[in-house]
Amino acid sequence: MAGFLSATVIAAWLFVVDSIAGHPLFTPAVLGRGVIGVFGVRMGDTTANYVAAYTVFHYVAFALIGVIVAKVVHEARRTPAVLAGFLILFIAFELGFYGLTGMLSVSTALQGLAWYQLMMANLVAAFVMLFFMWVRHPELKAELHAALEGTDA
Repeated sequence: MAGFLSATVIAAWLFVVDSIAGHPLFTPAVLGRGVIGVFGVRMGDTTANYVAAYTVFHYVAFALIGVIVAKVVHEARRTPAVLAGFLILFIAFELGFYGLTGMLSVSTALQGLAWYQLMMANLVAAFVMLFFMWVRHPELKAELHAALEGTDA
């Protein structure tokens, strides 16, 4: 559920940003073209196919991320230090993602999409996922505190 909510927040964010710029669905179409190219899927060369391919990929990827986050939260009950490691990994992943986005926005069809637009989408999605987990697992606050302090929960 957390992955689905985060994927939806990103999709809505990108739709709004693209609509304000005057080209709705630009970002998922470009990313869908990339997904089709990477996976070598044979599809018709239409915007609808690109958007559909990206949407499926996007929701599957975030479903997996949601499962991983849920697993980390459940593991933190036994070993709170897992949260500290996950936090470091999350920050490293986000920084790498922004670097990749910056590079792609210079040399690909994503030139019209600024890295900070994707950064805001990811930060809002991360907040939604964290909030969902925080509400569903009230013990998470104590476990995170223990993980960052190096003490037992």
